[in-house]
Amino acid sequence: MSDFERLVKVYEEVEGRADPFRNAEVAHLVVSGNRVVGAHLIPGLSVEPQETDSGIKARVTVQPGAHITYPVHLCFGVLPERGRQTIDLNVQVGARSRVSLLAHCMFPNAIEVQHVMEAEIEVAEGATYEYHERHVHGPQGGVVVLPKARVNLAQEARFRTEFELLRGAVGSIEIDYATVCAARATMEMVARISGRGNDQIRIHEKGELRGENSRGVLKTRIAVRDHARAEVVNELTAHAAGARGHVDCKEIVQDMGVGRAIPIVDVTHPLAHVTHEAAIGSVDSLQLQTLMARGLSEDQAVETIIQGLLA
Repeated sequence: MSDFERLVKVYEEVEGRADPFRNAEVAHLVVSGNRVVGAHLIPGLSVEPQETDSGIKARVTVQPGAHITYPVHLCFGVLPERGRQTIDLNVQVGARSRVSLLAHCMFPNAIEVQHVMEAEIEVAEGATYEYHERHVHGPQGGVVVLPKARVNLAQEARFRTEFELLRGAVGSIEIDYATVCAARATMEMVARISGRGNDQIRIHEKGELRGENSRGVLKTRIAVRDHARAEVVNELTAHAAGARGHVDCKEIVQDMGVGRAIPIVDVTHPLAHVTHEAAIGSVDSLQLQTLMARGLSEDQAVETIIQGLLA
């Protein structure tokens, strides 16, 4: 079985289908370690990958006015138990275009794997860009994940990103995302992660609302159990009239887990407005009792509540 087939098989196991890699209308790029093992493009989208010693560099360009109907599927993986993968992305989204990228980062056998992603993203006026990052890890937790992105939104541009761990142990994750919004631009950054064992979760997300009537939301949902630790720093600043933003962080802590949330709100214009909400604690006792009264064990009830938080 080729690396392409093995990665697609893992994708099919977690998503229940592998149609995107067989559909001529859906663009995809599949990278195993530092090798491009599969690629398919469609009109309006160009991807120029270059293999490096430890990964790839890729320039992704969406032509002005292009509307990419189906999500572009990116598959980055390390199949051996040990290895390092670096992904360097430069994304240019043309004016009034629309595209969604769905990236699966898969390390199903990891014992000692490092995955580093750095992205520079420019979203032109009136364009829409979405990036959904979904991870599949092995049960050992032997993964270090270091995603970093810098995003610039022109006037009336829209950006949404979402990070999820679909399967396996976290290992160590350190997310570092920053977005700058021009006038009437909107951004939403969402992270959902459940940690257990000795998992380490660190998230630093920053949004700058520099333009008039710009909008921003930072949303984080974290659960830590056993001896897992999580630290979330959400920073949202507003510097122009009509700028509006909200920071929303919720963490469930069980066993000997440790959760820490640091919301930073900075407003420098009298006509801007930013709010924040942070909550850390154990599962809600009323919810727990209600589920147990319906026949669930305590462990099942806790797991249901956590999955509800992450859904």
